[in-house]
Amino acid sequence: MTGRLIATLMILTIAVGCGRVADSRLNPLNWFGSSRPVAVTPVTASETGDPRPLVDQVIALRIDRNAGGAIIRATGLPAQQGYWDGELIALNDGEPVNGVIEYRFHIKPPLTPTRVSTQQSREVIVGQYLTRQELDNVREIRVSGARNARAVSR
Repeated sequence: MTGRLIATLMILTIAVGCGRVADSRLNPLNWFGSSRPVAVTPVTASETGDPRPLVDQVIALRIDRNAGGAIIRATGLPAQQGYWDGELIALNDGEPVNGVIEYRFHIKPPLTPTRVSTQQSREVIVGQYLTRQELDNVREIRVSGARNARAVSR
């Protein structure tokens, strides 16, 4: 009886430990890893064709896989509240260069002066959908703001 109890407890312990596979590299659904800071490449508004300024900081970058491709989800932190109409603008017509596809996080400033307030109240989240075909030659996705950039790699 004691042997069965010990064996059962060991099996349950191992099974619970396997629950972390969802976050591991062994899971084939984890195409891209966690985002990391990278150097910012300077760019002018004429290079992106968008008159909106860049968001002050990109604080998070995540790639969510779905049936037809993936969704790039970037969180930006403007200097104050009230920024709106954020968008990821692709450089090089959305084509990867040396396996890297780059986006700039553009956002419209508030129409009237606003206060700074808390970080959570200033965060702006934007997304961009990419098909599997668009991701074929991509090994890194990079999103830049005015002061920093973040990237995720396969």
